[in-house]
Amino acid sequence: MADAPPDKDDKTPRTARGERTRRALLSAAAQEFGEKGFHEGSISGITRRAGCALGSFYTYFASKDDIFRALVNDMSGQVRDYVSPRIAAARDGVEAERIGLLSFLEFARAHKEIYRIIDEAEFVDQAAYRAHYENTAARMTVRLSKAAERGEIAPDVEEVHAWAIMGMNVFLGLRYGVWDDSRPAEEIARIANTLIERGIGRR
Repeated sequence: MADAPPDKDDKTPRTARGERTRRALLSAAAQEFGEKGFHEGSISGITRRAGCALGSFYTYFASKDDIFRALVNDMSGQVRDYVSPRIAAARDGVEAERIGLLSFLEFARAHKEIYRIIDEAEFVDQAAYRAHYENTAARMTVRLSKAAERGEIAPDVEEVHAWAIMGMNVFLGLRYGVWDDSRPAEEIARIANTLIERGIGRR
């Protein structure tokens, strides 16, 4: 059977150089949208920051909406990839949530633009906005359920607990990651984790 013709709409990079260019454009988009917002940000601003020709942009993205959607997904993945390996080293389920918040605070302090980008996604791309939080909550639900199965936390944890913890983390990240990052992240995570331990810790 003959190979199917390439999909003209498939903009996935096929070379390492192409992946580097796409990555440069996403990083530039984070700066552009983080500083100016979606509506004031522009494709020309993104390509200028990335040091790419305008044609290179359209090789990988169809429009400003397209790269914004990809950026929300990419930033969500960056948070996951930063936090998950650190959580894996936790000694139990309660400690995992402390490390999770600590890691998120560290990420938010290094990437403060994430809040503006994710918040704007609610109005620019509702599906990407929901996916960011739903996927995060789903991972947390699985993590908590496994900890409960191991007897490390209360046996009745469920999705509601995951959303509650995520909501706390989001606002702590805003207050102590974006608005004011002068207080030690370890201290914030320790205090917040006391609430979690008292709420879902082993009884």
